[in-house]
Amino acid sequence: MMKSEIASISIKKVLILSLIFIFLLGIGVIASNTSINSVKIILSNNYEINVLTTKTKVKDILEENHIIILPEENVMPDLQSNISDSKTITISKTLKEGISAIKLSQEDSNVSMDQLLGDYTPIVERIITEQVPIPFETITKDSSGVVEDANNKVITEGKDGLKEITAKVKYQNDIEIERTIISEVIISEPINKVVQVNVSTTNRAQTPRKVTTTASSTSIAKAVEGKTPIVKKFNTSAYCSCTKCCGKTTGKTASGKKATTWYTIAAGSNYPIGTIIYIPYFKNKPNGGWFVVQDRGGAISNNKIDVYMGTHNQAIQFGRKTLECYVYK
Repeated sequence: MMKSEIASISIKKVLILSLIFIFLLGIGVIASNTSINSVKIILSNNYEINVLTTKTKVKDILEENHIIILPEENVMPDLQSNISDSKTITISKTLKEGISAIKLSQEDSNVSMDQLLGDYTPIVERIITEQVPIPFETITKDSSGVVEDANNKVITEGKDGLKEITAKVKYQNDIEIERTIISEVIISEPINKVVQVNVSTTNRAQTPRKVTTTASSTSIAKAVEGKTPIVKKFNTSAYCSCTKCCGKTTGKTASGKKATTWYTIAAGSNYPIGTIIYIPYFKNKPNGGWFVVQDRGGAISNNKIDVYMGTHNQAIQFGRKTLECYVYK
C-alpha cells in the first residue's frame, strides 16, 4: 500500500474520532446544564407521588406522569407556573359544598368566624368499609280462639342481622358532612321476634301503643290511635341546624318546613315524610316521645334515624344509641 493512502486513512480516523469526541462533549455540557428535580405530587385523595423530572413547568410535569386534572379539581401552583422552591404540586377538590362566607355573613350577622372560615376548609374524601347491625322487627301473632292463656308469649326470639357497607364519606374539619353508599353486602339476615297474643282478652294497656300514656292527649298520638305500629330498633343519633350538622343554618327540612325541637326526625326513604314514630326512650320529654319524619340526610339509611335538637351541644351529648321505636306508617 502506498504511503499516501496510509496517511489518508489515518487522517480519516482522526477526523471520525474527533467528531465522536465533540458529540460526546456536547451531550455532557447539555446534561450538566439540565438539573433533575425531585418533585412531590399530592393528589386530591391525599395520595402522594414522588417523581424525578427535568421539567419545571407544572403542566409538563403532570403530563409527563400521565396525571389528568378533572374539572372539579384545583392545582397549586397553577398549570402555567413553574414549580415552587418546595418542589411540591398539590391537587385539591374545588369546594362546592357549604354556603359562601359572604352570603352567610349577609344572611346572619351573628355568624361566628369559625363558621365563616369553615366554608374554606378542604373537604377530604375517604372510602370506608364497616359492619353494621340489621335490627330485627317484633311481629305479633294473634292466637284468639286457638290458644288459651297465650298473652305475650314469645315464640321466636329476635336476633339482629349483620351487613357490610362500603361508602364514600366526605369530611370537613374531621366532621362527616356527606355519605354515599357504594355497596351493601348482607352477612346474616335478621331473625324477627315473634310474640303470640290473644287480642280478644289482651288488656288495652298491654298493647304497644298504650305504652305512650304520657302523650296520649297529644294530637300526634290521637292521629294514630287504633293503629298497630311496627316495632323496630334504630341506630339513633341527634343533629341541630348548625353548619357542622347540616352544612347550612336555615333549619329548613326536606319537607319544606322548619325543623322543630322534640318534633322533627330524619329517617330513610322507606319512611315517607309525615310518618309518625314513637320512641319510649324520650317518653319523659316535652313531646312524650312522639316524633314526625320531616327530614332526610346523606348519612341516613333505613336502619338509622336522626333526632332534631335545639343546640349542637345537646346533639353531641346524646351521641349514638340503639333505641326501640314504634313506627306508624
